[in-house]
Order: sequence, then structure tokens, then C-alpha cells
Amino acid sequence: MSRPFTTLLVANRGEIAVRILTTARALGYRTVAVFSDADAHAPHVALADMAVHIGPAPVAESYLSVAVILDAAARAGADAIHPGYGFLSERADFAEACEAAGIVFVGPPASAIAAMGDKAAARQRMQAAGVPVVPGYDGDDQSDDAFSVAAQGIGYPLLVKASAGGGGRGMRRVDAPGALVAALASARAEAAGAFGSDRMLLERLITAGRHIEVQVFADTLGTTLHLGERDCSTQRRHQKVVEEAPSPAVSAALRARMGAAAVAAAEAVGYVGAGTVEFLLSDRGDFYFLEMNTRLQVEHPVTEAVTGLDLVALQLQVAAGRPLGLAQSDVSLSGHAVEVRLYAEDPSRGYAPQTGTVVAFQPSDRIRCDHGLSDGLVISPHYDPMLAKLIAHGPDRPTALRRLARGLEDTVILGLTTNRRFLLGLLAHPTMVAGEVRTDFLASPEAAGLLAPTTPSSESLAAAALCFMPAGAGFRSAQSMPQPVLLEIDEKPLRVTIDGCGTVTLPDGTVHTGWLLPGEGTRRRLVLDGIHRDVCIARDGEALHLTHGAETITVRPLTPKGADEVTGSGTVTAPGAGSVIAVPAAVDAVVAVGDPLVVLEAMKLETTLRASVAGVVSAVRVRVGQQVKTRQVLVIIEEAET
Repeated sequence: MSRPFTTLLVANRGEIAVRILTTARALGYRTVAVFSDADAHAPHVALADMAVHIGPAPVAESYLSVAVILDAAARAGADAIHPGYGFLSERADFAEACEAAGIVFVGPPASAIAAMGDKAAARQRMQAAGVPVVPGYDGDDQSDDAFSVAAQGIGYPLLVKASAGGGGRGMRRVDAPGALVAALASARAEAAGAFGSDRMLLERLITAGRHIEVQVFADTLGTTLHLGERDCSTQRRHQKVVEEAPSPAVSAALRARMGAAAVAAAEAVGYVGAGTVEFLLSDRGDFYFLEMNTRLQVEHPVTEAVTGLDLVALQLQVAAGRPLGLAQSDVSLSGHAVEVRLYAEDPSRGYAPQTGTVVAFQPSDRIRCDHGLSDGLVISPHYDPMLAKLIAHGPDRPTALRRLARGLEDTVILGLTTNRRFLLGLLAHPTMVAGEVRTDFLASPEAAGLLAPTTPSSESLAAAALCFMPAGAGFRSAQSMPQPVLLEIDEKPLRVTIDGCGTVTLPDGTVHTGWLLPGEGTRRRLVLDGIHRDVCIARDGEALHLTHGAETITVRPLTPKGADEVTGSGTVTAPGAGSVIAVPAAVDAVVAVGDPLVVLEAMKLETTLRASVAGVVSAVRVRVGQQVKTRQVLVIIEEAET
């Protein structure tokens, strides 16, 4: 359904909602945001001309409810809906419901979504259209025996994939025949829960391949073209981490071939709007169709950077029934662009999602940053952990990588654990610099160092200690004696001494001398061992968050007793990020082994933390409703003498 519209509702949240609202406002549209209870104070809510509350935090009752979104559109008088990505963006029933309600759906027709939403059917359509597909099995016989027979012909290793899936869910790697049945059972269960369908297909696993996707665009007047490719080979668990355009592995001739195949794929399903055709590229130069994403992609900014086009503006233009106004010959690529995804996660702990409060956020002014963050925003366990996208463009790939690394260093986000340091290490890795990353890179021994737990440098420890110089001490009072300072850094005790000249002596005997220059805001100038450098500091109660180069640490002052408690057997810490839903523990309460102390909720699962020692509760450091992070100290028990 294409017709002029005046009021656009964005059925999404976070950085993509901000991205779409910004362009829509610039084009003169009246804008409407939607928000759940968890997003009442989110930036996208304030950015829109109007915002409609759509229910509680769980997505099934808010962002994933077709009825709720359509009701919000009716209440706001919206005559168009942009779904963003994720949530309802690839739901054919949502597109149909919009059309039935007389609302323009900013996306492809429902028939195209349905055609590409079933991976098995999509493979068959692509084969009919002459688009190469990965050798596999997509038959109607879904028995284990049928898959076993097909697997023998395909060969191992292979992938079991959910026909209705995406984002790595419902997908399992199988290396040997004996593991196939278990992989099918596991993938079916996950797919049924995530997508409502347990239909599976098999595909040959092409190891050491590259994940290349081609951006396509089509209008309602018969024009379909491509905007070049993106290389999305840097992945963890089939989730993209780094994207770039153009691909360092794609020549002009190969780009033309892949682009033609992508256009053929789009035309085969009567596509309209922005879409992405994903291919797997072997080192021999063969490419195979994987799937088509019938929506805007997370990584669309790198295509915008190298083409100079605003893809959201083009989406709105096509949705209104106007022509693209472009021919294939008008599309040219200029320079190189790279994007990284900044996540609230801990790569050293299996990329575990992290929750918490954004104490301070300042994007770099060196690069583009798409985000939906603000100081004080709570990152809850209800939604995807992606916080922001950072994009750099340059005349060539080395320049783009260098600019992105510097911009990432400049980006300040304090208060919760992120993958910022991991990304900085990744951008500097020789394999990344050489443009040789394949889809299996992050799971290889070559990348193991990027995932190893790190300890703060002595420079960062000294900078943190200088923030807690005892009263009366200062670099001007050269005669003051060294004084002990007890700190808790990343939940570990640290004993240092500081004298009036700013000389910090660490437990291992390392000595640094410095001071912090006066300043306002979070950015301060640190003078350490005669070298001036920038640091960022923000306080949250007694906690101090500090960023120094690639490192971010959290510091708290400790009493001598507190230093012993941090690592004592009576210390109860959070096993992962989550929300506190109950605190049975109380200060001065006598507890026995096994008594409940704190109940946490994360990803719809409840965990009760119990006393591992008998004694008296000496401290309770959390309250109901508080978001906690991994290893955060929650309760301290003074152990009873035996």
C-alpha cells in the first residue's frame, strides 16, 4: 500500500527509533514514538512530536503486539508505520494488518515478507530465479531419518537451520553424523519457542567463508537496483560485530555479479523498499544465497557513508509511492566505511549481557554514532543489549579503521560493562587490519586473546587512586607523609599509599606520580609521570567510574574491614546481570546456610541467592527494583565462629 502520508509512527525503540525519527522530522513528517514502561524516559520518547505508552516491559505485551501498535497508531492519528528492525519488522501479518487498517507500512508487501521469511521456500524461489544457493536440504519430510539421509549427500560439517529463523537462533553446527539428531532436537525446541515453527533445513557449512550482503532497493514503479555490498564476516554466534563497505574481498566484477543476483532475488518476490540479500562467499570466489532480510539492516549506515544516500529517506519516499529517482548507473561507492556495535556485554564471560544504569555517556565528535542513550538511562534485561553503532568513513580502509578506533577511544560510557575494550582490540588485530576476517574468526584460537579477562594497568590504578587522595593532601604540599588509601576496584580490594606530591605506590611496588587538573564535566586531564592524557570520571553515589584509554574501571572507597569483606566467604555477589525483585536479607539478621538472601530476575528467569555460611548479615547493598551487574556485591555476612 503506497500513498502520501503525514504522520509516521515508529514501532521500535532505542537507536533505530532515534535514527528514523531524526530523518522523518527533517523531512517534515509529524512523528510518533511508542514506549513501554521500561522506556518511559528513553531519548526516542522525547525526540518525537508525540509518544504513546504501549504497556509493560515484556515485548509480547508491548513492542511485539500487533494489536497494541495499531491501537497506538489510531490514538495518535498516524497514517504510516515504520517498523525499524527486529520486533515486527519481518512479520507478514503485521504488514497485512497495517494495510487492512488503512495505514502505510514502510516496508515491502506482506507477500514478499512471507516469501522470504520461510528459508526453505526462499531457497526454492532463488533456485528458480537462477540465484546460486548453498547445497542443502529443504524438503517437506521433516523426520530425523530424512535429514540423516540428506546429510550423507551434503557432507559434514553442516548447519541445521530453522526455516523461519534468524539472528543465529534455531541454528546448530553439526560436525559428525552422531551429533545430528541431538542438534535437530535442540534447534527445533529453540525455533518453536522463538518463531512458532520447528521446521528445519540443512545447509553445507562452508568454513572460512565471508558473509557478504547486498543492499537492494525497489520502488512501486518497476525500478530495482543495488547499492553495493557490505562485509559482515566478523561475527560471534552468528551475530554481527563489525560491518564494512565495500568488502575488501569483492572486486568490481564480482560486485556486479553479486548485485545482479541480489536484484534478481528481489524481483523474484515482487520486492518494494529497502532489503538485504545475504550471500556466503568462498575463497574461490563462489557465492551462495543465504537469506533475504526484508527490512532495514543494523549496518545500513556504512552503505549510506559510501553512497551518500539516506536510506531511511528513500524508504519513506518509496512508501509514499514516489519513484526512487535513481538508476543503477547513478550509484557509485566513495571511500570506505566501518561500523562496530557497542553492546552491554562482557566478552570475557561468553558475551554475557549486562544491565545497569548509564551514569555518563558522551559520543565522540570524530565519527558518526547512532544511539538512543542518555545519562541515567537504565539498561534493562528486557531488550537487546546493543547500545549504539559507531561508524567511521575515510578515503580508504586504513583511514576508516584508524578513525573508528580513535572515535571508539573517545566514546565515554560509564556505569555498566560494555564490549568497548574488546572492539578496540579487534580493530587493531592483524587479521582485521589485513582484511582477512572470515566468519569463524572470533571462535578461532587466533582471536582467543581478545576474549581473555583483563586486569587494569598500573596507570589506570594510579589514576583511580588519585581521585581518592586523602583530605589535605595535594601535589602542592610536598612535605605531607604517605598515607594509606583502601579502594575496591572492579570488586577487588586494593591498598595503595599516596603522599602529598601525588606519588602513588601500588601493592606490587610500582610507583607513579601525578595529579588531576581541575575541570568540569566528566572529561579531565590527568598528568601522570610527566605525561598529560585525557580521562573521564563520573560518580554514582560512593562509586567512581573512570575511563583511561581503552580501560574502564569502577572504584569505591573501603574501610579496613570492608577490604576484608570484599573477598570473604560471607560475601554474596551477583552471578550475572539482572534486576532485584526481592531482598529477604536484612542487616543484623541471623542467617543459616541455605537461607534466601536476594532474588534476581534476568531474561525472564528468577535466581535465588542463598547464604553459603552461617552468621549475621552485616550489610545489604541492594534494594528491590535495582539493576545489578555481574559480580556486584549484594550482601555481606559476618561469619559465625565455629
